[in-house]
Amino acid sequence: MIQDFHLVICDIDSTLITSNRILTEHAMDVIRRLHAHGVYFGIASGRSIDQQLHKQARDWGFDFDFEVLIGMNGSELWDGIHQKRFDYYKLKKEWIREILELMAPFNLNPFMYVKDKMMCLRVDEATERSSKKNRTDILVVDDLSEFYAEENAKIMFRTTEEEMEGIEDYVRQHPSPHFKAFKTQTTMLEFTDQRVSKAVALKAFCEMNKLPLEQVISFGDMSNDNEMLECSGWGVCMANGSEDTKAIADDITELTNDEDGFAEYMEKHFLKPRGW
Repeated sequence: MIQDFHLVICDIDSTLITSNRILTEHAMDVIRRLHAHGVYFGIASGRSIDQQLHKQARDWGFDFDFEVLIGMNGSELWDGIHQKRFDYYKLKKEWIREILELMAPFNLNPFMYVKDKMMCLRVDEATERSSKKNRTDILVVDDLSEFYAEENAKIMFRTTEEEMEGIEDYVRQHPSPHFKAFKTQTTMLEFTDQRVSKAVALKAFCEMNKLPLEQVISFGDMSNDNEMLECSGWGVCMANGSEDTKAIADDITELTNDEDGFAEYMEKHFLKPRGW
């Protein structure tokens, strides 16, 4: 376990917040105490910086902004220290077309974020839920070509937990040198440029701010968090996390995200020992 740390960064869904999308009072208190002691705090998510992450700290009731925001699973970075935005690798139009052709046998409802809207083929329970959760209007299109009219950071497919394993196996059997797929929820598969990861953006932030990665604590729960946890000085998987993420983590929380796992872990292992 690391002794010196200057940044704590967390995935949001199923990590920092509860299944009911609540940031608990204990978690808020931990983040405030980190801030009071000069420790940077950041969030790393599949959500967009512009649409959601920039206002997240204020929405949760903090009177300060987080020092680092990683959006679209690493395609976007906001460096709050220098007040600068950076964009990384996006899917080329022809790659998006390939992905749609690859996923065609499953007859799923693809969706992506385009100009502050969530574009999809049809409105269903999943898209309505995502739209409400992310406060984004739905844009229904009739033609698949609308999805590859321009480059985009990612394209997503919602399925069932029962079908996910088979779809993951199928995608692994059809690898691409250009794009990759990973599970961000038990029912969500996302495709991005091969080079994209939360770790890429985290490394960029640390390099720009002369912060050793060895002084970073990261929390996550799913495959899209793995590289971030691996490159950090101390990577922690939630008790409710996926087995592959638990396998690469330095440690696993004793409690789940619905039991204040993040806050309890930070309290026990990092705050109380320092008298914070």
